[in-house]
Amino acid sequence: MLLRDCPVISKRKPESMALFAVFQTTFLLTLLSLRTHQSEVLAENLLLTPEAFKVSVNSAQRCLHLQWTVHNLPYNQEFKMIFQIQISRTETSNVIWMGNYSTTVKWNETVHWSWESELPLECAAHFVRIRSVVDDARFPEWNFWSSWSSWQEVNVQDSTGQDTLFVFPKDKLVEEGSNVTICYISGNIQNDISCYLEGEQIHGEQLDPHVSTFKLENVPFIRKGGTNIYCEEKQRKAISNGTVLFVSKVLEEPKDFSCETRDFKTLICTWDPGANTALDWSKQPSQSYTLFESYSGKKKHCEEKNRCNWQITQDSQEIYNFTLITENYLRKRSVNLLFNLTHRVHPMSPFSVQFENISATSAVMTWKLHSLGDYFTLLCQVELHGEGKMIQQHNVSVKANGKYLLNELEPNTEYVAQVHCADDNHFWKWSEWSGRDFTTPEAAPSEAPDVWRTMKSGSHNVTLFWKPLSKFHANGKILFYNVAVENLDKPSRLEHRSIPAPANSTELTLDGCSYQIRVTASNSAGASPAAVIVVPAAPGNKEVEEEIIEGTEDGFSMSWKPQSGDVMGYVVEWCDRPQDPLCDFQWKKLGPNTTSTVISSDAFRPGVRYNFRIYELSTKRIAHLLERKTGYTRELAPSDNPHVVTNNLTSHSFTLSWKNYSTKSQPAFIRGYHVYLKSKEEQCQPGAEKAVLPDDTVCCQYKIDNPEQKTFTVENLKPESFYEFLVTPHTSFSEGPSGTFTKVRTPDEYPYMLVHVIVPVVICVVLLVCGCLLKSQWMKDKCYPDIPDPYKSSVLSLIKSKENPHRTIMSISDCIPDAIEVVNKQEGSKIQSLGTRKSLTEPELTKLSYLYLLPTEKNYSGPGPCICFENYTYNQAASDCASCGHAPVSPEAPPSQWGLLTSSENLLKALEKNYMNSLGEIPAGETTLNYVSQLASPMSGDKDSLSTNALVPPPCSEYKMQMAVPLCLASPPPTENSDLSSITLLGPSEHYR
Repeated sequence: MLLRDCPVISKRKPESMALFAVFQTTFLLTLLSLRTHQSEVLAENLLLTPEAFKVSVNSAQRCLHLQWTVHNLPYNQEFKMIFQIQISRTETSNVIWMGNYSTTVKWNETVHWSWESELPLECAAHFVRIRSVVDDARFPEWNFWSSWSSWQEVNVQDSTGQDTLFVFPKDKLVEEGSNVTICYISGNIQNDISCYLEGEQIHGEQLDPHVSTFKLENVPFIRKGGTNIYCEEKQRKAISNGTVLFVSKVLEEPKDFSCETRDFKTLICTWDPGANTALDWSKQPSQSYTLFESYSGKKKHCEEKNRCNWQITQDSQEIYNFTLITENYLRKRSVNLLFNLTHRVHPMSPFSVQFENISATSAVMTWKLHSLGDYFTLLCQVELHGEGKMIQQHNVSVKANGKYLLNELEPNTEYVAQVHCADDNHFWKWSEWSGRDFTTPEAAPSEAPDVWRTMKSGSHNVTLFWKPLSKFHANGKILFYNVAVENLDKPSRLEHRSIPAPANSTELTLDGCSYQIRVTASNSAGASPAAVIVVPAAPGNKEVEEEIIEGTEDGFSMSWKPQSGDVMGYVVEWCDRPQDPLCDFQWKKLGPNTTSTVISSDAFRPGVRYNFRIYELSTKRIAHLLERKTGYTRELAPSDNPHVVTNNLTSHSFTLSWKNYSTKSQPAFIRGYHVYLKSKEEQCQPGAEKAVLPDDTVCCQYKIDNPEQKTFTVENLKPESFYEFLVTPHTSFSEGPSGTFTKVRTPDEYPYMLVHVIVPVVICVVLLVCGCLLKSQWMKDKCYPDIPDPYKSSVLSLIKSKENPHRTIMSISDCIPDAIEVVNKQEGSKIQSLGTRKSLTEPELTKLSYLYLLPTEKNYSGPGPCICFENYTYNQAASDCASCGHAPVSPEAPPSQWGLLTSSENLLKALEKNYMNSLGEIPAGETTLNYVSQLASPMSGDKDSLSTNALVPPPCSEYKMQMAVPLCLASPPPTENSDLSSITLLGPSEHYR
């Protein structure tokens, strides 16, 4: 006990005061000595070693619970003490943990402390001891450690028998991400036991010959049924054991904890519970939730894991302080919420939504609300949706019923109108939406159709196109289109056509006059304004050169120069699918101040050529072609190579031609052509350059920069040489595909020159033969005419027979020949005369003699002898000579001696017989017979051969039939004094000159 000196005030005598001072000093010294003695006794006798030390075990929690007391503390004193604890495993010297525990201790008070082990307590024996020290500034002299208590052994597992195997812990419950240590205890001393986690082998360390441990870090959640662990002896599979590790999701703190009221009767509290920590087999149920209100002290167990209802009492409580507690077997968490009830009002959704006075452009919307009291005003929000998007939003303050006028609506449009409300004084949350749909009635279309036309060149056929009106301008379902055609040159009544929707074109056949065309669209409410277009009598579109433009993936950018200032706009037309016969015709109208635009379409494709026409619209609505443009969105490599034909092949050159190759159907603009030539020569001719093909082949390349040039002559070649060529187009993107080279061989130089000579000759001969064939009858008549048939001769009409004037066919017996020329042709150069056997030389045979056969009739009174000439056309070989007799005649003989020859009966019989013989029966070299004309006069050559004394017969007055006399009937040739009446024999080589 500490005593304090207190000051004492007294009025005594000095003697008394001195005595009192002595007494006081003696008392104090005695007291101090007593205190010092007491301290020494305490220091000596006060042993603070913990006593009654006991250890208990909780195997499921792997905990050691320690309790002890300190008996040597003074009475009625509290001391701050520190207890140092040591824990060993398997043996006392193997200290695995040592720590201090600070607390305030009274005399004879039992102290409790717990320690949790990583290793299941069944796996090894544990030893615990403790010592203490006073940590109190009031007693510095006691600040020293006491002695250690004796070791307390803890051994949970009993001794195992032979051939046994145990795995610990049994059915352990842990949180996901925890670290867990397991062990197995074997009754045998061995090292051939393997352990597996979900079928995958795990490795640990040996604690003693019978125990091995395994540390599992950051254990994952696999399934609600737990994670399987088992161990087995490799040699004896029957010795095995295992356990199930139940891994739970980590218990989360509730999120978004909130409370609100909708009717001031019930508070609805909601939260996000997070992951569910429930496991199978009732090892751990789902986490539980409890709602506690601190002001009222009330508590409620929540049946649902994400919401809880709290009944509002009538005690006018406005402030609430809630604590939401959630817990499971492993953890406990909580959140707090403080709020004013009037600030957490969530109104119920409006009801009975109606529409009144619906017109084409407006409607009235009404609704009702659930009452929250006379003092509450709600803010309601009205939204109007059309075509899937919000188009109007309005706010209205109401108490019981709401009403709002919706304006600026579109005709024939379906709308959805909805409304929700919230507290107007302290906004907390909007109520749920309540709404309905309605449709406005139709109205007449508000805009004229977009109209354009195409005209076929050289005809009066006009195809009229129009685009469907947008829903905004159609104001209803378009039923049909009205087309009115008016002749401007010949005013008359309009021609009307009604075309049902959804057609978007019609074809008109007009004459050469100017026409104005008006197009309107009609629905059930009326017709739209008219679109007007004028078709002139003479379009007058001049030829416009086509301009190449470059396109991109975004479309074609183009511009143009206006030609006149008096325009009302421009039109660009094109086809979205130019390769399709239907074309998908499109156009775009632009204002008068626009001179450029970008044409884009989803139908545009790379490698397709698109053609654009730009028209200028005058104020009279007449279109004039302004410009033409063409291009590709993206050029591609040519799709094919031209089909090449080889012409004009010579020994030094040949010409390539590909005139049928179409450049407009290619996927890019053909900029020219490349001609590749391969040969055994390494040097290229002038105008060519070496090129390396993709297959590393070296050849010569000729470049053609003009895409319209479709012929090319390869020159300076060698005769009798092989060459290979390939023609491919090239564009700005690439050239054509690698094709197959075509082989060609140049001919020899000299035969080729002969061809230039032979070919014209052959052509001339062929032409001549063809001409002869065409004129064969004319040639035959001129060169070798047919022998006339006497029975069909026209001269029969000249014969006047006295006996029968009506005879039309002359018989041979009726003819009296005047003269016969007999020519005897033999193989030798000499000819023997039949009568005198005199040899005649060739010079003598050159002279022609004539035999005049005069009539023998006494009463003959015709004209004198006729002058005759040889006619080679009618030569005919004489027939059989052997049947004829000789009739020599003397030159001096009178006419009466000619009877043998001139007897008409005998002579004509002989002539008639020879005339009928076939030409094939006369052997070569025999006598020939010549007919002599009676009407022709002798030629100049014949006159010289005639003797001056010759008898010249007078000219014949009539034509006498020509007769044939065989040479066997002729007499020997006349003598020098003979006249022309004799018979002259000619040699085979003589002819008439």
